[in-house]
Amino acid sequence: MEGGRGAPNGGRVIPVQIEYLGFKSTDTEREYQLRVRRGPEVEDLIVAIKNEAFLAKRVRYQDGPEVCFLKVQRELAAGEGALPRRALRVSDEELQEYRVAHTPRTPGRRS
Repeated sequence: MEGGRGAPNGGRVIPVQIEYLGFKSTDTEREYQLRVRRGPEVEDLIVAIKNEAFLAKRVRYQDGPEVCFLKVQRELAAGEGALPRRALRVSDEELQEYRVAHTPRTPGRRS
């Protein structure tokens, strides 16, 4: 997956790729492993979502990788291309933003 523009490097832009590697379930959360490649730099990250969020239906299991991908994209953008911390956690607010953005709109009724 392409992750964004990348960081400027002496006037040129280095492309960023984000690769999903898999997940691991623990007692309290699901940990998604993502690999960020920017030029020669490679960094493996863990992005966690609390199990409770899945059980409470605030996020669907099949949406977990995309939610984590978007979290890493936001972190890269906020850091102006700098690699984010190696361990990130998706907040309840971020889950709500994702849910609102991905909820189908109901068409208006016609008389």
